[in-house]
Amino acid sequence: MDKIKSFFEKKDVIISAHRYGIDAMSAMAQGLFASLLIGTIIKTLGQQTGIDFLVNAGTYASSVAGPTMAASIGYALHAPQLVLFSLIAVGASANELGGAGGPLAVYLIAIVASEVGKLVSKETKVDILVTPAATILVGVGLSVLCAPAIGAAASSVGNLIMWATELQPFLMGILLFFGILRRTFLFRSRLVIETPAS
Repeated sequence: MDKIKSFFEKKDVIISAHRYGIDAMSAMAQGLFASLLIGTIIKTLGQQTGIDFLVNAGTYASSVAGPTMAASIGYALHAPQLVLFSLIAVGASANELGGAGGPLAVYLIAIVASEVGKLVSKETKVDILVTPAATILVGVGLSVLCAPAIGAAASSVGNLIMWATELQPFLMGILLFFGILRRTFLFRSRLVIETPAS
């Protein structure tokens, strides 16, 4: 057991709620903003102004949301270059096969693929073949096996929230408001805690 633990430490595979729940999730959100969200804003601006270039630029940015999120997650997990670049294919497959729940599928699958890629990285003389192959095969394999179910589960939760909102719009509005408010205060308190003192 000590050998496995020391091997994981050597490969910077740290299984923790902070690394996966905060670091990876924050990076994924940045990747999502840098592709889908900003792409949607640019595309809408182009549609409103009639500038085709902006429509095209926004469409291109939005179309790479999955790869961008996966690469962002890999970056947050300190993935070596070959793993990081291989996560682009993983993100594309997880996002596409995950459907409406694509971002959740990308998040979960990119974490596993990144960590597996890190474990095999620089362990053979043919690293340039083994590392990308392991990362892509694990990631795309998990995408094929799990992404549709993850997407369906995410859609079900979304449908449940929409149903509850239609049933009790005022109550759900209050719950949503306080949920957002709570997250905002937690984020701000985290910034205060993590900000170094002068």
